[in-house]
Amino acid sequence: MPKLTIHDRKGAKVGTYSVEAEDFAPSINKQLLHDAVVMYQANQRQGTHKTKTRGQVSGSKKKLYRQKGTGNARAGHKRSGTRRGGGHIMAIAPRDYSYRMPRKALQLATRMAFASKVADDELIIVDDLAFETPKTRDMTAVIKALGCDSSSLLITTSGIDTNIYKSARNIPRVEVSPASDLNALNLLSAKRVLITKAALDQLKEAAAKHKKNKEAAAAE
Repeated sequence: MPKLTIHDRKGAKVGTYSVEAEDFAPSINKQLLHDAVVMYQANQRQGTHKTKTRGQVSGSKKKLYRQKGTGNARAGHKRSGTRRGGGHIMAIAPRDYSYRMPRKALQLATRMAFASKVADDELIIVDDLAFETPKTRDMTAVIKALGCDSSSLLITTSGIDTNIYKSARNIPRVEVSPASDLNALNLLSAKRVLITKAALDQLKEAAAKHKKNKEAAAAE
C-alpha cells in the first residue's frame, strides 16, 4: 500500500500514512463527477437576470404613423421589440436554477473526487494545524513551508476551526473546509489539498464504514 509523508508545520517529515485511492472509491466515474460539479455550480447561480418586455419599457403607445400611404412598412408603437429602445421579444425573467441529485450519488462523487487527489499525488498531510489566535502571516508561512504556495489550495480540517478559517480567508486561492463539508466541486476546484491527519482518519473511517455497509447489504 502506498505511503504518503506526514509533515509538521515547518515541512519536516514526521511519519508516513498508508492510503490509496481504492480506500475511498473503487473507480472514478468522470461523468458522475461532471454531473455533480454542474449541479453545485447551478445551485450557486443567483438567477436574478431580467430584461424588460414591450409593456415594461418607457415610451408612448401611440402608433408612429398611419397605416397606409407613407411608403413605409406598417408599424405600431415605439415599444416594439423590433425597434431600438423597445422591449425584448423573448424577455428574460428571474428564475431558480437549483436542483438536486440523489444524496448517495453526491456522496459517491465526493469520495471519487478525493480518491482522484490521492491517485494524482495532490494530497499533502500535516500532523497538526492548530492556531492559538488567527494569524494570516503564520498560515502563509505554513503553506510556504509545505510547498503549497504555487497553486490553488483546499485546507481540510477534522472539524470547524475558526482560527484556521480566519488565518486563511484573506490568502488568494486558498479555501478552508471541514472534512464533513467536502464535496466534488471544492475538491476538484483546488489543485492541491492540505489535510490534517485527524481529518484524513475521519474520511478514511467513513469510507470504510460505507464499504462495509454496502457489502453487508449485498450479502443479504
